[in-house]
Amino acid sequence: MRDLSAARQAPYVAASPLVRPLPPLTRLLLRGGSDALAAALAALGLPFTEAACRAVSQSDRSALWLGPDERLLLAPQQQLIELTELLREALAGRAHCLVDVSHRQCALEVSGPQAAVVLNCGCPLDLDAHAFPVGMCTRTVLAKAEIVLWRSGERSFHVEVWRSFAAYVSKVLALAARELSP
Repeated sequence: MRDLSAARQAPYVAASPLVRPLPPLTRLLLRGGSDALAAALAALGLPFTEAACRAVSQSDRSALWLGPDERLLLAPQQQLIELTELLREALAGRAHCLVDVSHRQCALEVSGPQAAVVLNCGCPLDLDAHAFPVGMCTRTVLAKAEIVLWRSGERSFHVEVWRSFAAYVSKVLALAARELSP
């Protein structure tokens, strides 16, 4: 088996007080019917919800709603084998697709009182807390890159971005932060 540890190292992220790279994560894309999704989330200790564009979290695991039949499962990097085994048992006999995309993406945190404003410099969504509350997540764009955006706190956002776009996205965010600073 090929060693992917080098591929999972954090890519370059432009320096900014509002943007920081998050530690490497296990990322599993799960597609299936509501029975498969409910079984998988129960096995991971996460509540099942069909509420659109919402993330559920418990301890250090999260599931982000990306579509009616699709969830992005996030957990610490060292849990990959454990999660894969749990999900293999929980999904046995259920139609589903489970793909490890840990090597494809990385995560950034954008936080601070100006986090939503900085993100809105390149993201077309209304990120006001009333329109995009804590726990909301969606696929969107930031400048010219596709991202998954999750409001993880009142003043913090979790940004999932393909590794090849991480430097670009972080530079866009750093530039926006610099433009907004007094």
